[in-house]
Amino acid sequence: MQLNLKNPILFFDLETTGLNVASDRIVELSAIKIMPNGKEEIKTRRLNPTIPISAEAMAIHRITNEDVADCPTFKEIAKSLAQWIEGCDLAGYNSIKFDIPILAEEFLRAGIHVDFRKRKIIDVQNIFHKMEQRTLIAAYKFYCNKDLNDAHSAEADALATYEVLKSQLDRYSELKNDVAFLAEFSSKNRNLDYAGRIILNEQDEPVVNFGKHKGRKVRDVFRDEPSYYAWIMDGDFTLDTKRVLTEFKLSLQSQGA
Repeated sequence: MQLNLKNPILFFDLETTGLNVASDRIVELSAIKIMPNGKEEIKTRRLNPTIPISAEAMAIHRITNEDVADCPTFKEIAKSLAQWIEGCDLAGYNSIKFDIPILAEEFLRAGIHVDFRKRKIIDVQNIFHKMEQRTLIAAYKFYCNKDLNDAHSAEADALATYEVLKSQLDRYSELKNDVAFLAEFSSKNRNLDYAGRIILNEQDEPVVNFGKHKGRKVRDVFRDEPSYYAWIMDGDFTLDTKRVLTEFKLSLQSQGA
């Protein structure tokens, strides 16, 4: 089944130096832009992360520090990348929890403003987990009846994710061929920050989504533990998480709360 698109949609995958969304960097980015008329455009770039690639990450994607030593940095391609993805909705595999936060951090470091909150985001992994509970390799075999021979190559994973979503639409009649529906269906929480540290509850109030204060309203945490904000600002949290909490703190101060 072909996707019913109102806007271009970008299926993308990242290979990184590690799994920390606050401090790790991108070493390879691949994206397939699908236009509403069905035209497809693929771009794949390796990047110099400017920090060492961890041994654990290297064992998975097999990209070495030497492989990317002469590649451009993310900052060098950030402006052109932002222009290329402008107006696109987004899709990926585990993208809400990992790829979007990592990409957002890279843009923030580069000083380029890209607001992914204005985009519809489909996470094919979340659809898969709601339906079948498997990994991307198994999903590709299950839905497409193919072996994912180049798993953990960014381009192969991004292409596989695109094929899996189309097969999911063919298989499940309850899935609507509509990007807004799929974005909502594949979302687990209503995140205020890309890393999902702060979410909205049913009353649309910001709530802490990790640690000892998980489930508590941010407003109450700030009131009961004034040092909490400073702890976040000094801690190993994403720039985006810190920005979201700062904006909320300023709004409380303006309200005299």
